[in-house]
This record gives sequence, structure tokens and C-alpha cells, in this order.
Amino acid sequence: MSLTRKRENTINFSPGPAALPDEVVREARENVMNYKGLGLGVMELSHRSPEYTALNLQTQDLLRSLLHIPSNYQVLFQQGGGTAQFAAIPLNLTPSEDTTADYFITGMWSQKAAKEGEKFVKVNHVLSKADGGYMTIPEQSQWNLTPGAGFVYYCANETVHGVEFPEPPDVGSVPLVCDASSNFLTRPIDIAKHAVVYAGAQKNVGCAGVTVVIVREDLLGKCRPYTPVVLDYAVTAKAKSVYNTPPVWSVYILNLVLKWIQKHGGVEAMERNRVAKFQSLISVIDQSGGFYRIPVERRFCSHVNIPFRITVAGEANSDLEAKFLSDAAALGLVQLKGHRSVGGIRVCLYNAISCEDVQKLASFMSHFMLQNRN
Repeated sequence: MSLTRKRENTINFSPGPAALPDEVVREARENVMNYKGLGLGVMELSHRSPEYTALNLQTQDLLRSLLHIPSNYQVLFQQGGGTAQFAAIPLNLTPSEDTTADYFITGMWSQKAAKEGEKFVKVNHVLSKADGGYMTIPEQSQWNLTPGAGFVYYCANETVHGVEFPEPPDVGSVPLVCDASSNFLTRPIDIAKHAVVYAGAQKNVGCAGVTVVIVREDLLGKCRPYTPVVLDYAVTAKAKSVYNTPPVWSVYILNLVLKWIQKHGGVEAMERNRVAKFQSLISVIDQSGGFYRIPVERRFCSHVNIPFRITVAGEANSDLEAKFLSDAAALGLVQLKGHRSVGGIRVCLYNAISCEDVQKLASFMSHFMLQNRN
């Protein structure tokens, strides 16, 4: 028999689509049926209507304000998730398949980006597999960068393997591209250091369906002639992200979440919460004597996607991990299972997860350890 839970008794640690703030969900619920007294729901708005035009432009302005985006950057809303950007980046930034592009491979998503990139550019791996797999980021002296590369690509935070760049890599004057999906608006980011920053909304800033792309204006209009029009940054920019029917609902939810972030102190407050939540969780792990073990080197350990194993005699114990997940779910602590490629447990501390939520998880983890340690 399936368990029926109430929202107020459930804490959703999903890696994405992830938890949304309760007040956002409540407001969205009202506007599903009747948006601003128009007599029709927000999902029924024409993307050419003045109401959607205002929503679209306001959402772009909110992003500009929250991230202090310089005036020489365009804010775009595209579809297809981060996966579409794996192709859009080389098609928009490089002239031909003969161009070399550098990729930092620090986890599954940057690996997927590089594999897709191989269709459009010569991919150079900045890091070798001998550098320790997906548990660290080697020192800059060990990077294999290509002079005059078309661009350098990195994933700021790897959702699956839990590796996070403490700061953007220094690659000189080469255009720097960042997949910021997992830690977008959880901390400040210096947009001016980047050529492109993109993020799927479904982790920290909304629901699936819209991808935010922040691109420097001087890079527009240089895409290859065979670039699909829906991936052409210049076309999207000129049309203010309504060249074709946009994901109206997803942009609306993005708007609500950005207002929620603004109301609760902006990115700076999200950063303080991010650090506090990470410390609450990591203190339990550090004090567990190896019962809970994080494979990632601490200084590169993600603050928002923390994978760990439950170990007995130094070895991961899948039976205990299954019991952990079951016991946690019974308390309303859900979606903690690690990605199928790595197993174990994964805790995702996105913006909608509160410090109190993490303290409840930390308390459960301490209790579980006491009850199940041999």
C-alpha cells in the first residue's frame, strides 16, 4: 500500500525537478485558474499578450538585478534544458568543426557536454582521467589548456558526483562558458568573467521547461549558418525570448521564485543559508567516525549536492543505505537516493530547502547512526 503524505510533512531533497518555496506554490495555485483577474489561467496566456510581455521583461530585469548582470550581456530564455546548450554553445561561439574547445570534465554533466561538443568542435580535455576521477579538481599547473581555444567550458557544480568549483577557473582571455544549473543563485557569480552562463531553472529557481542563458553581446550573430533557429542566441535576443511560443508557465514560476529570493535577502542571503545548511550536514558526517563518508575532496565538495556512502569496516553497505532511505522516507525526508551511476545517498540543498529542514535531516542522521552502528 502506498504512503500518502501531506506537503507540510514532507521535505523534498530531490536533485531536480526540485522543491519550490511553499509561498511560490500557493501563489501559483491561485493563478492557475485566474491570472490577475483576467478570467483565464497563466498557462492560457498568449505569449503575444501585454500581460506575458510584462511578465517576460520583468523576469529578465529581476535576474539582472539579483546577479548584477552587466549591461553588455543579454538575458535569454530558451527551451531544451542544459542538454540543448551542449550543442548551442559550440554552434554559437565557434566558426567550424576545426575549432578546438577546452572542457573541464569534473563529473557526469560536463562529460555529457563534451561528448555532445565532439559533434561540432575538436574537444580537448583540460584534465586527464589520471587526475583522480570525479573527486577533486587538480591545481592550475596541471591543466592542459589550448592557446587560442574557441572557448573553455566548465560545470560550476556537478549534480551527480558533487564536485564544485570554489571560483571560476582562470583561463585568461579565452571565452569562458559556465553550466551553473545546480548552484545558480545559491551564491554570487561574476558574470563579467564569463562569455556565457546558463542554468536550467528546475533546481534553484523554478520548474523544468526554461533555461536561463546569459551571453555577452559581442558574441551574438556569429553562429554557424546551419544552427537551428531555436538555438541561435542572436535570434532569441532580438525577439526578447519570444521568437516562438515560450514556456509560459515555466517563466511565470521563474518570476515568482526570483521575487521570493529578492524578498528574502537576494543572492547574498541565499549564500549565507547555503553555507549554514552545508555546515549543519557536514558536521554530522565529520563526527560520524567514517560511518558516513564523502568521496569528494573537501575543498571541492559541493555545498548543494552532497553524495555520501554509509560504510561498515571501510566498505559501502548497500543494505544500510536502503534502510536509511526507507527510515528517512517514513519521516517525510524524501528523494535522498544517490544517482544510479554512483549509488549511495545524495542530499540536495537547493534554495527552497530551509536551514530547519536540514537540521531535521541532520538529527535523523545522528539517530540513525546511533541505532545502526555495530
